[in-house]
Formats: sequence, structure tokens, C-alpha cells
Amino acid sequence: MTVQRLHPGSRMSEAVRIGDIVFLAGQIPDDLTGDIAKQTREVLDNIDAVMAELGGSKADIASVQVWLSDLSDFQGMNAVWDAWVDLANPPARATCGVALARPGMRVEMIVVARAPK
Repeated sequence: MTVQRLHPGSRMSEAVRIGDIVFLAGQIPDDLTGDIAKQTREVLDNIDAVMAELGGSKADIASVQVWLSDLSDFQGMNAVWDAWVDLANPPARATCGVALARPGMRVEMIVVARAPK
């Protein structure tokens, strides 16, 4: 099986595909001044864009790790998530509180999915 990299850089790739399984790099918000709802929407939009580039959609997502810098944002993140998630194909999901890499970043998501060929 070959390994394919989407937008490889000197530090990481946007996604790595092995067969029809794809591992997305951590998806983060563009605007670090936004509240949890805005940041969550941006992260989910980024996930949609990467999945579309890979020929898939959120229906192909198998697993999501959600990292929150403050667990008091859990309900706000879930409100946006619940409006976005494919109810016919919900992924497995875990959420935890962590110190994120950049000041102002409230959420980061890691995705494992199937990417159709």
C-alpha cells in the first residue's frame, strides 16, 4: 500500500492517505479572536474542505478527537457540532481539555476518515 500526502510541508502534511483511510492534521480556526461557536464553525468548515479535496464528505468520517482549551466551551462547541454532524453517519468522537498551541485557540479537531478513490 502506498502513502500519499496532501499538501506536504517541512513540518507536516494536511492529510496522509494509506489506501482509503485518511488521517487529517489537526484542524484549527483561522480567527483566534472568535468565540467557541465561531472557532468551531471554522474548524468544521476546514474539515469539510479537506474532505472534499480528498473526494469525500463528513459522511466518510470515522473518528474525531475534539480538543478544547477550556472545557466550559463544551456546550457551545456541541451546539455548532450538532448542527453540522451527519445524523445518518455520526462518527465516533472523544473530547478532552488540553493546553492548545496558540494563544486564543479554543478548539482543534483531529479526523480519521475514509477517502473514496
